[in-house]
Amino acid sequence: MEGADLRLRLYQIDLLVYDSILAAIDGCAGVFHLASPCIVDKVQDPQNRRLLDPAIKGTQNVLMAAKEKGVGRVVVTSSISAITPSPQWPADVVKAEDCWTDIDYCKQNELWYPLSKTLAEKVAWEFSKEKGLDVVVVNPGTVMGPVIPPTLNASMLILVRLLQGCTETYENFFMGSVHFKDVALAHIMVYENPSASGRYLCVEAISHYGDFVAKVAELYPEYKIPSLPKDTQPGLLRAKDGAKKLMDLGLEFIPMEQIIKDAVESLKARD
Repeated sequence: MEGADLRLRLYQIDLLVYDSILAAIDGCAGVFHLASPCIVDKVQDPQNRRLLDPAIKGTQNVLMAAKEKGVGRVVVTSSISAITPSPQWPADVVKAEDCWTDIDYCKQNELWYPLSKTLAEKVAWEFSKEKGLDVVVVNPGTVMGPVIPPTLNASMLILVRLLQGCTETYENFFMGSVHFKDVALAHIMVYENPSASGRYLCVEAISHYGDFVAKVAELYPEYKIPSLPKDTQPGLLRAKDGAKKLMDLGLEFIPMEQIIKDAVESLKARD
């Protein structure tokens, strides 16, 4: 990477070890807090170091360190999983940034990942209010695109399983897809724009997983893509401008078709 030898420093940190975070943040004007376990499969011990503790305590530690080091703004990567599942949301209203995941519903149904993201984001807003730290939040949907790291993230594993014929509908985990490039741009935009505030839903459109599956089947008929119901997310209203706040900042989202093409072609190149 051009300029990395002069401007890039890498630190190994543990979200549960405060001092390791302090060292990485020292001298920074801004912080992007992306790190949080993303596990949509069943978790046997959700409170352990795999999920809830790193998400919630990790967020607390990052914000405390940012405040201690005089950071100007922290951009927290939350998720649509802090917006949905929200079964009590009015059926005739499009879900937006003012919608929050139902914590009790998550506990009752053992939906530990949405619970972790929701509680972590609430911690961020409470800290911001109490300590006066400037916090802005991005809530990405299912993030896909060309694969860069050696291992696949949870979102890309959903696509891999679909290509293998998986019939899971991800009822409580889907609200729309987004290209990883747009997620990166969203973070930069809300960091650099002084007027940016609050939450920013980050999806190319609010859609159902059934819409995504149908598009994959259309683009890649050579795979045995299962036929799923069109409406896979009960109560979720579709909206092309679901991420209007980011659109108003100037973000032009890569459409679902291109997201799928970039992701699938990248997976094929790995084989």
